[in-house]
Amino acid sequence: MTRAADQSSAALSVVIPTLDCADTLPATLDAVAAGGARLVAEIVIADGGSRDHTLEIARARGARVLAGARGRGAQLAAGGAAARAPWLLFLHADTRLAPGWTDAVADFIADPGNDRRAGYFRFALDDGGRAARRLEAMVAWRSRALGLPYGDQGLVIARQFLDALGGFRPLPLMEDVEIARRIGRRRLVAIDARAITSAARFRREGYLRRSARNLFCVGLYFLGLPPRAILRIYG
Repeated sequence: MTRAADQSSAALSVVIPTLDCADTLPATLDAVAAGGARLVAEIVIADGGSRDHTLEIARARGARVLAGARGRGAQLAAGGAAARAPWLLFLHADTRLAPGWTDAVADFIADPGNDRRAGYFRFALDDGGRAARRLEAMVAWRSRALGLPYGDQGLVIARQFLDALGGFRPLPLMEDVEIARRIGRRRLVAIDARAITSAARFRREGYLRRSARNLFCVGLYFLGLPPRAILRIYG
């Protein structure tokens, strides 16, 4: 643990939106617990109506559970509003942080210049194939050049900065793109740690097909189509 981690002890609330995530949530929570004992003040689960064992898993691991309206944007907004620490980490339920994330986040928090910035992790997939590596490289370019990290890369942000931005919008889709645009490319910082996301959907649907659909949906959003209409295409 670095000196930065000591200076920012228990400074972080981890907010995770869930909906029937019993298969992936244990690994996500275990990765947070394994590295974040001195940094994480609480884990907030913002659930949208899970019918599997998601809530039991969360409570068994000491998380605080909030039940609310379904929709990732609304769940992130509710979880962020309920979180108590001065810094927030928003994380998807099928994304686990790789070892070393605690020190990287503690260093980010300890830098006074980051009070008005937001950090995101390096996107990684739990797939050893070449298609996964190509997608990771594309995501790294998109995040750096366009300032568009997605929700599966996490988001570390100061409470005061998030409040000044107006928090997450209660959108059914594109909530991550929308807040990244408000933060702005120059205020988004890559954190030197990986966020490893399940590649199950890419393997099931095909890397090219799913990537093309995602890009198409983002394009529709930038053209002004409402997220609720895009959701019908996204599935």
